[in-house]
Amino acid sequence: MSLTDIKVKNARPSEKPVKLTDGQGLYLLVHPSGSKYWQLAYRFGGKQKIFSIGVYPLISLSEARKKRDEARKLIAEGTDPVQQKKLARTQSTGKLSFESVAREWHKKLSVSERWSASHSERVLNSLINHVFPSTGHHDITRLSTRDLLVPIRAAEAAGHAETAARLKQRITAIMRYAVQEAIITHNAALDLEGAISAPVRTHRPALELDAITDLLNRIEGYQGRRLTILAIRLTLLVFIRSSELRFARWPEIDFKNALWVIPPEREEISDVRFSGRGSKMRTPHYVPLSRQAVEILEELKTLSYDATDGQGLIFVGCHSIHKPMSENTVNKALRTMGYDTKSDICGHGFRTMACSSLVESGKWSEDAIERQMSHQERNQVRAAYIHKAKHLEQRRLMLQWWADFLDANKNGVVRPFEFSYSATAIPLNE
Repeated sequence: MSLTDIKVKNARPSEKPVKLTDGQGLYLLVHPSGSKYWQLAYRFGGKQKIFSIGVYPLISLSEARKKRDEARKLIAEGTDPVQQKKLARTQSTGKLSFESVAREWHKKLSVSERWSASHSERVLNSLINHVFPSTGHHDITRLSTRDLLVPIRAAEAAGHAETAARLKQRITAIMRYAVQEAIITHNAALDLEGAISAPVRTHRPALELDAITDLLNRIEGYQGRRLTILAIRLTLLVFIRSSELRFARWPEIDFKNALWVIPPEREEISDVRFSGRGSKMRTPHYVPLSRQAVEILEELKTLSYDATDGQGLIFVGCHSIHKPMSENTVNKALRTMGYDTKSDICGHGFRTMACSSLVESGKWSEDAIERQMSHQERNQVRAAYIHKAKHLEQRRLMLQWWADFLDANKNGVVRPFEFSYSATAIPLNE
């Protein structure tokens, strides 16, 4: 049976690539990652060949059928559509450069993977700054593994191990795309594996759970700006990422339902980098608000910072109500409290402390915790089935538990498991 728009849209990934046939050689290839590619199977010169039509949803079903018919007409006239596509790409320069293919890959991935504008810009800039100067002008059909290593090793030699690792991933993906598009027959980037040292990953510092009481006391005694104090307390309660907090706007807060909905993207603020960032996972992130979190937001409302009638930034900077709080505000306050933000605790470490407490409580499901942490599901097949599950009611109870747990620790250390299953939860130091 032929495909329909609904079937194409609802096609789900599996552990292996899946082909959904439309007819006359056209099919939709669904990768385990969830990416969908239109391809045409045909015979030419006695050989079975594949013609890559494009990426869904950039190419719709009707457009894919039109391109299939055009390709079949070429075949009937004795022209190989793959070779015709290569010829069209090289007519302007006389060769098919790595940069031209890389930009084509970037354009299609930006759509098919639904990259945010900021992420798309970062990916392209990394190629412009590190790869194109040395490799971009080369004919991609003649590139060797050694050629592809040049920009990667240059980044590694400069001490940028993370950048080198990302460049290796992106160059490999570009070359894989070139194979899929029948531009090249062998991916020379496959032999890059093991060519550079894996970057040493360090976790953001976070306090041990028995140090929460001391942290709460230091926050209580902090003499800084009231907005900063409220920002720290709210971050501890909802443990969202720094940019998700700093660029927050009042319309995201639903006081009636005690819910904060962080959008995938926000309206950008002039001259403020990354101010269009919303939820890191690029989907709406639902943050139930505990009673304590609502009280903090209500106090923030009473401050004279919101000069746009409830439409502006929640956390404004010191010098302008139209600019957000600095990204260093929370960490600077923690340093003033006596913490080393490189080894003791930083704002991001609140997430680690909350996650550890929720896990150790033995009270909450892993799915609910991961949803609240806004982590990406690593198993792509499982992600396809749970992506709509919000576990919102359990998370609402969970965040209220976390707020109450913090309150219980103000007068002495209480362990998460003990707080979950003890009616009295007597502090350990009494």
